[in-house]
Order: sequence, then C-alpha cells, then structure tokens
Amino acid sequence: MNSAPRNASRQIRQDRAGSDTHARDRYPDALRAGALLVVVFGHWIATLPRLENGLMTTTDHLLLVWTGAGVLTWVLQVVPLFVFVSATVSADGAQRRLEQGHRQLHWWAGRALGLARPTVTYLAVLVAFVILAAYTGGRLLGPLNHSLTVHLWFLMMLLGVQALLPLSVWADRRWGLKAVAGLLLIAATVDVLRAGLAAPADLLELGTRVTGNGGGIGWLNAAVVWLLPQQLGIAWKRGRFSGLGTGLALLLLGLLWLAAAVASGYPVAMVDGAFGAPSNLLPPTLALVGVMWVQVGAVLACEGPVRRLLERRRVDRVVTILGALGMPLYLWHKLAELPAAWLGERLGLPIDAGIPGEVGFWLGRLWWILLCIVSVAPVMVAVVTFEMSRKRDVVSATGTPAIVAGGAALLGGIIVSLALGALPGAIVGLAGVAAASWLLRAHPQPARGSWPPPSRQEP
Repeated sequence: MNSAPRNASRQIRQDRAGSDTHARDRYPDALRAGALLVVVFGHWIATLPRLENGLMTTTDHLLLVWTGAGVLTWVLQVVPLFVFVSATVSADGAQRRLEQGHRQLHWWAGRALGLARPTVTYLAVLVAFVILAAYTGGRLLGPLNHSLTVHLWFLMMLLGVQALLPLSVWADRRWGLKAVAGLLLIAATVDVLRAGLAAPADLLELGTRVTGNGGGIGWLNAAVVWLLPQQLGIAWKRGRFSGLGTGLALLLLGLLWLAAAVASGYPVAMVDGAFGAPSNLLPPTLALVGVMWVQVGAVLACEGPVRRLLERRRVDRVVTILGALGMPLYLWHKLAELPAAWLGERLGLPIDAGIPGEVGFWLGRLWWILLCIVSVAPVMVAVVTFEMSRKRDVVSATGTPAIVAGGAALLGGIIVSLALGALPGAIVGLAGVAAASWLLRAHPQPARGSWPPPSRQEP
C-alpha cells in the first residue's frame, strides 16, 4: 500500500479526532443510517404475505421461493458494516477510558440501558397486541408472530461485541492489523475443525462440510466473526489502511472470497430464510467475512465523493435526522407489517403477488413496501413523541453485581423473545428486559447536573 495516502489519511483522522468537540464527522453517521435503512427495507422486501380468499393466512420468505435472492444478501446483510462503523466512532472513547482508568463495565451499562429502555416499550406494545388478539381472535398475529421479534437478535449481538471493545482497542494498539489477521486465523480454524476435514482435498468442500455438521465448535465464531469488523473499524480509525486503491482491492478480495466460499458449498445467502436450513448466520461462517471485505472496500472507495456530498447543508440535515431515527425505526419497523397486512386486505391490493418470475410479483412488492412505509410513519411519530416526553439522561448503575444481573436479564429477555415470537415470547421477554432496565440504572438517580451520564460524555 502507498504510504503517502495512508499517512495523509492518518493525519486527517487525528485532526478530525482533535476537533470532535467542534464538528462531528458525518461520514460514519451516514454509513450507520444507510445501513439501518437497508436492513429495514430488506426485511420488508423479504416478507411475502400469502392470501386466501383475500385474507392473509401465512407468510413466506423471499429466500425460500427464489434462490437467486441469496446474492442480494451480499448487499443487504449490513451487520458487518454497522459493527465496523460503530467501532470507528467508539474507538477514541474506549482508548480514553483505558488510559484514564475508567471502568468499561460502567460505559457498557449505559449502552445496555440505552437499548433496554426502548426495547421495554416495544415489547410492552407487542404484549398489548397479544392480549388484544386473544380477545378478538386476531388472525394476523399468527402469520407474523416470529417476524415481530426476529430482528431483536441484532441488539444481542451488538451488546456482546461492544462489551469486548476495550480488548479490541488494546489488541489494535499492541498488534495493529496483525490483530485482524489473528481473528481471521481463529475463524478459519473454527470452520476447519467444524468441517472435520480428513485431507487437504476436502477443502474444496469446506462449505458443504461446515454447514452440514451443525453448530458445535462453530458457535465460537458467533464472537470471532463479529469481532472482525470491530477490529477492522478500529484499525481504520487509526489510519492503518485507507484510500481508493485499498478500497477497490478489498472489494475485489471480497467478491473473490464470496465466489470461493459458494463454490466450496457455503450457502449463497448471508441471512436465514428458515431455521434449521444450512446457514451462514447460525452460527456465523467464514463466508460472512467476504461480505465484510466488500462493505469495508465500498466504505473506502466511496469516502471521497460521499464526504463532498455531506458538505451540503441539506444532505447533512437529512443524515442528522436519519441518525436520530435510525435505531427507533429498526426497533419498530417490523410492527408496521401488521397494519400493512390489514390495509392490504381491506383495499384489495396485490400484496400476495405469487413468486418471482410471475407477472406482477415486483409490483406486489412495491405495494407491500408502500403499505409498510405508510404504516410505520404514525408509529414513528408516536414513538418519537413518547421518547421525547420520558426522562432522558438516566444515569446507569456502577455496581458490578447490578450490571451483570441487568445484562443477563436483558440478554435473557431478548433470547426468549427471539425463540418464542410475540406469543408468548414478548410476555416473558418483557419481564426480563424490564428487570434489566431497572437493574442497569443507578438507585437513586443523582440530582440533575451533578453527574453527567457517561453516554453523554463520550461516543
């Protein structure tokens, strides 16, 4: 790699970091907002309502009816990008905490509390829908039961990865890009052991053997594979790689990586269409690393043009708004499918458009997405109004037992909601997440202005 662009980029990043109090870097904000929007629209596109006599009776997943859609997930699976960018934003704060001897656990408690509070609201609304459905024979809840909670897995993964942020910062400080190489080697070793290879020639069938052998040791990659983009994001923040040339090289590497992975038998899709089928996600596999290379390469390749675009005031304002609404939209966008299905039925719209290749399929997708947008708009207004009215700057707990117990309750509540869906998962999950929201906050709360919350001090 050319050292001059790398050194120039490092100086720019140092200058930018030194002026954080005066100007916020909007490029990471734009990337995170864009990633969340891709996920939202990807989820809506993938949900296929199935109607009988004009009424929705079940749903399909796009990946189950169109195998070619798997290639689309190379773009739509943006979790590596979100983790990469989040690490970039949080790296300096984590470094300061390490140098000043502040407790990472306290910072993590603030992050966990910040996710627990809106999740309590979401699950409480789901419980209200469940109760209403029980008394009214709510037909639409059944087909969308698991769809209403499946997206919560992202919160669980993000909290787990961020808990290890100081370790990632320390590893970058000590080993630089060698830390990325080390994680990559561990991920590859896990997949090789999971595959149970007997001879070097078996590498040609690595993907088939990995995804055909169940989880087992492969669950170690549930941490390692998601730590890779975090480690790479910190390295990018430190200026260890940069530039258009590097971006294009990573893009090419990612495409070749994905092609080789698919050729060896890994599934084409980077998200799951059905539980129990061969998967790159449960647990994560080496194939997902190819998506990371593609996305990081795109970040580097597009940095110059996007930064120039962000200099326009209107664009910057849009990014600010999307950044503020991004996580609430992610949390609530699946709920919009309930009123969207109801509207589609009542208006007689072609939301069941058959299968890809049939006349009207994509027109039906457009109608479905439009209904979801129309449905989510009032939901977002209500959510933002509620969140603005509730107490802000809640100080997180400092005691280790409370933080550990709160973290366990939060993760347990999310896992139950994931496994059991809205009914009965949301009911049980609400109890766990509500307990976490109480445990993860300081009791009593300090007087306003006497103790600024850590989440307000650092990114």
